Amino acid sequence: MATSPDTTPDIAPDSAPDSAQGKGLRTGALGMTTSLILSVASAAPAYSLAATLAFIVAFVGFQAPSIVLLAFVPILFVSFGYAALNRQEPDCGTIFTWASRVLGPRVGFMGGWAIITSFILVMASLAQVAGQYVFILFGAKGIGSDPASPWVLLVGLGWIALMTAVCYRGIEVAAAVQRALLFLEFAMLAVFSVVALVRVYTGHAGPGARHPHLSWLNPFEISSPSAFVSGLVLMLFIYWGWETALTVNEETTDRHRTPGVAAIASTVMLLVLYLVATVATLSFAGIGTTGNGLGNPDNFGDVFSAIGRSVFGDSGLGSFLWHLLVLMVLSSAAASTETTVLSLGRTLLAMGGRGAAPRVFAKVHPRYSIPQVSTIATGVAGAVAYVVMNFLSHGQVIGDAVSSCGLMIAFYYGLTGITSAWAYRTEWRRSAADFWLRVTLPAIGGLVLVAAGLWSLRNDWDPANSYTSWTLPFAPHWHVGGVFVIGVGTLALGYLLMLAYARRAPRFFTGAPQEPVTEPAPPHQPIPQ
Repeated sequence: MATSPDTTPDIAPDSAPDSAQGKGLRTGALGMTTSLILSVASAAPAYSLAATLAFIVAFVGFQAPSIVLLAFVPILFVSFGYAALNRQEPDCGTIFTWASRVLGPRVGFMGGWAIITSFILVMASLAQVAGQYVFILFGAKGIGSDPASPWVLLVGLGWIALMTAVCYRGIEVAAAVQRALLFLEFAMLAVFSVVALVRVYTGHAGPGARHPHLSWLNPFEISSPSAFVSGLVLMLFIYWGWETALTVNEETTDRHRTPGVAAIASTVMLLVLYLVATVATLSFAGIGTTGNGLGNPDNFGDVFSAIGRSVFGDSGLGSFLWHLLVLMVLSSAAASTETTVLSLGRTLLAMGGRGAAPRVFAKVHPRYSIPQVSTIATGVAGAVAYVVMNFLSHGQVIGDAVSSCGLMIAFYYGLTGITSAWAYRTEWRRSAADFWLRVTLPAIGGLVLVAAGLWSLRNDWDPANSYTSWTLPFAPHWHVGGVFVIGVGTLALGYLLMLAYARRAPRFFTGAPQEPVTEPAPPHQPIPQ
């Protein structure tokens, strides 16, 4: 696939080549419904809420529902940019490919690097949660309550291996597993929310409960701009993952249209689900610092397990539903692990194919039509990261690593919005739809997300906002929060890696055409530059 610059204007969607066939991926394997399922499942709604909601409440209190709504706006705007870029050039490299063409190969490489690091870092947390919930599900809470337990580590590594094996067997097998996992997740979140609200309105929810109020949607009642931005960046993590439909775009029927529509629709579905679940949880538990309160430090990392028994009660049915709730979070973490491997494998495939990473990553399995080396490498990298972080600060560094993903998410989501606006900057006169959906709204969403990510660094610097910290070993001996160190450190590492790889394999970084590594694709016109 050529990488030389091209200023040809927008082309008709059906005039692009079958790039999936050129890479060796299986074309037409996914329809609209399956693409939507993959996008929603990738966000891991149950796991994300369980692990993050209490931290958002710690910043903004009862205004958490307003953060759910406001974080959705830039996400929706950026999703328009994803859809526009995908309609022009469906490529599994997504922002790596698009930014490389529009803004230059170095910017594209950093976009790809942000995806790689965020996915690998979050995989450690997903594996840890899955390991803990296996033991909690079977009543071994003593083991499950210790995130750094060697037994939790062993089971977590087993989950990574299992989900990698599922992805290795092909896109259809992976999609089938996602359908089953997502059904349980949605069903239990709905049951939990309904039962919690019924208990609130019938007066059986405990002393901290409150009836939902419209004032919870007022962001101006948040105590400070800093608290607002911190909550917003954390909410990005909860929404994160909906773009998976774009990552598997080359394996989708009507690959120019279906992935973009599925991605946009998934953000709306997540908004509704998150808003209902957040209101129900906040209403039932309140924000107190004791008991079921979301301000109780004991509830921070596991909201649903902590208050689930109070919601469902101690009867036989209540115990059964509580176990299903635990299974819901476990399945959510497992589903997200699978889609992480699925997505990152295809990002590495695109980077390897274009020469931005070793060519071996572009190898596709001849039978299963999946990125063979990239899929295995993703699972191995996630496992290694999990093992290393598990033994640092008694595993607490994993929490900081997940928080640092907010910076990477804001960066590459924001970069996508900006890339769309720049790519179509000269074509907005065609129609009002082009003006708003390709240029203006993606630009606004992208700039808001980048600004939020940069603003969050101010809070991340403070060690009080991290589980771990680091002191500069020489003057001025700054004491810095672990979230800042991991977030900025990984991006800086990516920049140094880019400089080093540009010396070793300069053709991609100089814009020289790359030789195809699989079947050569017919020449085509890329997105405008």
